[in-house]
Amino acid sequence: MSQFSSELKRIIWVLAAFGVLAVVTPLLDDYTQTIIMRALVFAIMAMSLDILMGYTGLRSMGHGVYFAFGAYSAAILISTMKVTNLLAVFGVGLGLSALVAAFLGFLAIRAVGVYFLMITLSFSMVVWGLAYRWHTVTGGDNGIAGVIPPPIFGIPLTNPVAFFYFTFIIFMICLALLYLLVRSPFGKTLVGIREGEARMKMLGYNTWLHKYLAFVISGTFAGISGTLWAMLNRFIAPTDVELVTSVEALLMVALGGPATLVGPVIGAGIIMFLRYWVSTFIERWYVILGATYIITILYAREGILGKIEAFLAQRKARGEADAAISQVQEQPEELRT
Repeated sequence: MSQFSSELKRIIWVLAAFGVLAVVTPLLDDYTQTIIMRALVFAIMAMSLDILMGYTGLRSMGHGVYFAFGAYSAAILISTMKVTNLLAVFGVGLGLSALVAAFLGFLAIRAVGVYFLMITLSFSMVVWGLAYRWHTVTGGDNGIAGVIPPPIFGIPLTNPVAFFYFTFIIFMICLALLYLLVRSPFGKTLVGIREGEARMKMLGYNTWLHKYLAFVISGTFAGISGTLWAMLNRFIAPTDVELVTSVEALLMVALGGPATLVGPVIGAGIIMFLRYWVSTFIERWYVILGATYIITILYAREGILGKIEAFLAQRKARGEADAAISQVQEQPEELRT
């Protein structure tokens, strides 16, 4: 019962924080609004990677692949093919990302450890090469411009506030769906595979199938972030889907706290803040980003959120111990002896 109460309090705090964000953001200047929207878009990508990295124990360097397919499919449909149905744009982006993840996952899941990391890295490099060289489809290094988001239910998304709330709603839906996923028996099985795959095999679980499904689901949600990214920037180019994109997603999860979902959101906010705010004052902001990551690995391997939760748990345990000692001291001496 206490565990349920603690979980409920955590959910209430998270919803309250996002509620404040939804109210305050439209009151800020346009540049800050854009940073927040970009953080929300990358937060979806980071949460999707957390399904693989945090809950399943598979560290991937190829999440930019599905981000790229979602982004370029949206750009081609909207700018080149003049599609005006927003649901169709998202449907194609999700479907294409899911198909690519299903194909690549079939090749990658059998590898383990650093070999899995290298395979996903090679996928990322291949897709970046296609985006850079396939001029007739992707526009090459010139990219695709004019990715104006179509209206939804008659509401124009060209207005920054309208697009913010559209992005925020998509983000909250993704967070809710991924939360239900990790709390389901399937999500618990993924954690079991992370902690001891051999033991899960002995219990009769098809670990390969569970990891494969996690790979496909993760890639599909990354495609959502790519679709939103193209419409937010109204432009997509190979620089948006290069290796740095996958690396940043990995850093967001590690920095915020893996296996938490909310941790990657915090990590996305920090990295977007570093990229678009600190970089205006410091040219080589990647040095600060690298230093932040090194400090996190050395002193907070569980991430920022994990460190905070560990501190609160330790403080609670200390308080309960002090209360127990005080209760014993208040008892009559004959009962204590």
